[in-house]
Amino acid sequence: MKRLGVKANLNRQGADTVVRRLVEWCRSNQVPLCLCDDLRDLAAGSEQIVPPHELPQRSDIILSMGGDGSLLATARLVGDSGVPILGINIGSLGFLAEQTPEDLERTLKRVIEGDFSLEERMILAAELPGSDDGRIKFALNDIVVGRGDIRLIDLALYSNGDYICSYAADGLILSTPTGSTAYSLAVGGPILNPEMDAIIASPIAPHSLTSRPLIFSVEETLTLEVKSETDVAMLTIDGQVSTPLKYGDKIRIRKADFNVKLVRFEEQSFYKVLRSKLQWGVLPPRDTSGLD
Repeated sequence: MKRLGVKANLNRQGADTVVRRLVEWCRSNQVPLCLCDDLRDLAAGSEQIVPPHELPQRSDIILSMGGDGSLLATARLVGDSGVPILGINIGSLGFLAEQTPEDLERTLKRVIEGDFSLEERMILAAELPGSDDGRIKFALNDIVVGRGDIRLIDLALYSNGDYICSYAADGLILSTPTGSTAYSLAVGGPILNPEMDAIIASPIAPHSLTSRPLIFSVEETLTLEVKSETDVAMLTIDGQVSTPLKYGDKIRIRKADFNVKLVRFEEQSFYKVLRSKLQWGVLPPRDTSGLD
């Protein structure tokens, strides 16, 4: 029997009710459950309660209950443990966390019966200045180096030590294919199938008409150097974890040595999600008034 781990964002409206339904279903079906300790008040008494960092080693599958941001945080928590993640969307867009609370019980039944597949997504590793193991940050969506309180930031980009170009811009997004439909898309970056392996470099409001997104092989190691002579640059991981940078700092970005596994169901597809969530390629209704 698979042990389910649960990490939930209780700031989402209705999240506590969905977690209680999950707990009740698992008790009724004798499915072992492990909850993060901030969910203690929602437990029924027989569940394991553990701090977040212990959740991967105690679970066969982790349910991330919240929005896409919750799933990104869960991916960093899981790290290289290989424990699959199932996203339950208690939010608005739900591009990563696709399952809904309305289908919760049916989804849980399919998981326990093994009626699902695993989809592997590449991770980016950012080695910060003076890196040791504690200075390597991992991102499922993107790594952004941007400005603080100045209008432009000057950056230089290298691939395997080979100088590529310089940017005067609000920043630069280095994205995985999974993140290609997030911040990178908002600044005009390309959409990639998330099962691909590639690195997208998308400038944010570049002060040049020739600055366009670039796509790199994962065999390349990119280096981003801060050229602005101020202390206001900022590196942000998945929009959630930030580290200040200063003039001359160099950040090495490469494909991580591990992937994150997401639980997927047969009827789901990346292109279906594009159409339903982003209205991709959906034509406006034709006005036939006045036509014979």
